[in-house]
Amino acid sequence: MAKKTHEQLVKLALRKPGVKKAYDAMEEEFSLLDEMLKARKKAGKTQNDVAKVMNTTTSVVGRLETGGGQREHSPRIATLRRYARAVNCRLEVRFISTKTHLKNIRPDNKKEKIAS
Repeated sequence: MAKKTHEQLVKLALRKPGVKKAYDAMEEEFSLLDEMLKARKKAGKTQNDVAKVMNTTTSVVGRLETGGGQREHSPRIATLRRYARAVNCRLEVRFISTKTHLKNIRPDNKKEKIAS
């Protein structure tokens, strides 16, 4: 029997009742973790490289990148900023509307700036 890939296991698990709902609820966290991994790989750095720049341990960087550890708490903005700098990036936090505001889109499909 061939081993299943991570993607195959996720697809299989998401068929179970309740699993998809729980998975979707964590979408933002998964997105953040994915961005962190992509940034580190793009910078060509290992977890150990990042840990040295952050003045921490490799296990701490590993927990940051997997969103866990025993306490499973969210990292502080300052920690994410240090991670970003360690992978030659800057941290940007944005709020993205979950609703489509058609009135803010011109006919040529370019968004208009709205004065606040």
